[in-house]
Amino acid sequence: MPPKPLDYGSINENVKKSQYAVRGELYLRASELQKEGKKIIFTNVGNPHALGQKPLSFPRQVVALCQAPFLLDDPNVGLLFPADAIARAKHYLSLTSGGLGAYSDSRGLPGVRKEVAEFILRRDGYPTDPELIYLTDGASKGVMQILNTIIRGQDDGILPVPQYPLYSATIALLGGTLVPYYLEETANWGLDVNELRQSVEQARFKGITVKAMVIINPGNPTGQCLSEANLREVLQFCYQENLALLGDEVYQTNIYQDERPFISSRKVLMDLGPPISKEVQLISFHSVSKGYYGECGQRGGYFEMTNIPPETVDEIYKVASISLSPNVPAQIFMGVMLHPPQPGDISYDKFVRESTGILESLRRRARLMTDGFNSCRNVVCNFTEGAMYSFPQIRLPPRALEAAKQAAKVPDVFYCLKLLEATGISTVPGSGFGQREGVFHLRTTILPDEEDMPAIMDSFKKFNDEFMEQYEDNRGYSRL
Repeated sequence: MPPKPLDYGSINENVKKSQYAVRGELYLRASELQKEGKKIIFTNVGNPHALGQKPLSFPRQVVALCQAPFLLDDPNVGLLFPADAIARAKHYLSLTSGGLGAYSDSRGLPGVRKEVAEFILRRDGYPTDPELIYLTDGASKGVMQILNTIIRGQDDGILPVPQYPLYSATIALLGGTLVPYYLEETANWGLDVNELRQSVEQARFKGITVKAMVIINPGNPTGQCLSEANLREVLQFCYQENLALLGDEVYQTNIYQDERPFISSRKVLMDLGPPISKEVQLISFHSVSKGYYGECGQRGGYFEMTNIPPETVDEIYKVASISLSPNVPAQIFMGVMLHPPQPGDISYDKFVRESTGILESLRRRARLMTDGFNSCRNVVCNFTEGAMYSFPQIRLPPRALEAAKQAAKVPDVFYCLKLLEATGISTVPGSGFGQREGVFHLRTTILPDEEDMPAIMDSFKKFNDEFMEQYEDNRGYSRL
C-alpha cells in the first residue's frame, strides 16, 4: 500500500530540516517535568508577561475600548477610562472599516502605517513612505515574508550567526542555505567585516549566491549593541558585496548601558549619503513584543522597505494579500506604542512611571545575571548591553564532552538538560543559535522577576559548580 500524503515519509523534507531550538528538546522536556509537578522557570523565550511583567495601562485601555466600542456610549465611561484613552480609541476606530472585527488592508490600516512613518521620521530624521510600511502579525511573520521573497532555492544564501532560530528555521523551510559568520565574543560580540568577507567568499566558491545579511540589533542571543561605526561598516560591506540587509530591531528600546545607544540601520544608511544611501536594499523590522511593552501574545509588528524596486513591492503586496489582513487589534497596539502619551496628557505620568520602572528593573537584572554567571566556575559572560538575554560561554571539561557523546547529545544540550533536571531552569543551548566549533553557550532571558533573580542565580551556581566538580579533571576544559 503506498504511503498516505501526510505520512512522515511523504511530507516536505524542508519541514523536517527546519529546527527551532527555542521550542525544541529542552522546552519539550521542561513541559513534561511541569506536568509531573516540578516547578519550571521558563527562561528559554523572551516572553515578558509569562514571567510576571505587568501590561502597561494606557495601550490596554485604548484597545479594550476599541474591542468593546459600546463602552464609549456609556455615560459612565469617563469614570473607568481616562479621557486621552477614550479619545485615542475613537481615533483608531475611525481608521477602521468596521471596527476591530473587520479586515484591514493587507498591508495594515493606512492610518496606522502613517503613524509608523511619523515615528520613523522622528527617530531617524529622514522621511519614509507609508506605502513601503507593512504591518504584520509580529515581526516574525514579516521576516518570513521577506525571506520567502528573497530565497529562490538551495543556491541562495543568507548570512545570520549567532542568530535567533527564526532565521535558520525559515531559511531551511524555504530551501535556502545558511551562510555562517561569527561575532567576536572576546570583543564584546563585535562584528568583524573581514570575517564576513571570508564567509561570503567561501560560500561563493561553493556556488552559493549570497543574497542578504541579517543583523539583530540589539543582539539576540548575544545582547550586544552595535556601534554607529560598526553599522557603517556593515552597510558599506553590503554595498560592496551587493547584499540586501535585514535589520531586526525589535529590541531597540531595551538598552541597559549609556555608551552605545540604539541607532537604526536606516538612519546610518541615510547619513552615509549617495551612492550607498540610494543603492543598499534595507528591510527593517519592529514589534510590540519586546521593549517595555512585552506584548508577545498580541502579535503586532511591521517592516519598512528602503530602496526596494516598485515591481518587487508589488509582489510582496500580492503575497501579503493571500492572508487578507494582519491582526487588527495588534495594529492598534503598534500605533499606541509608537505614539505614547505626551507631556500634558492625563495618562502621561502613569505611562512614564510604568515604562521606566520596567526598563530600570531590566537594567538591574541584566547586571545581576551577568555578575552571577561570571561568579561561576568555568563560565564567562559578556554584559547584556541590550535586548533580553544573556549568552554565557560554558567551558565544558573533556569528561563532560565524553559523557555527552555517550548520551548521544550535543555537549551544550547535555549541560542544559542536566541544569533543567536539577534546578527547573529552562534555557536554550547555544548550538541552537550557531557558535564556533568547540565552544559552548546557553541562552537565558533576563526576564524572571527581579526579586527572584538572586535565588535563580544561586541555584544555577550551585548546579554548575557541582557539575564541574563531577566532570573536571587535570586536562582542562574547552576554551575560546
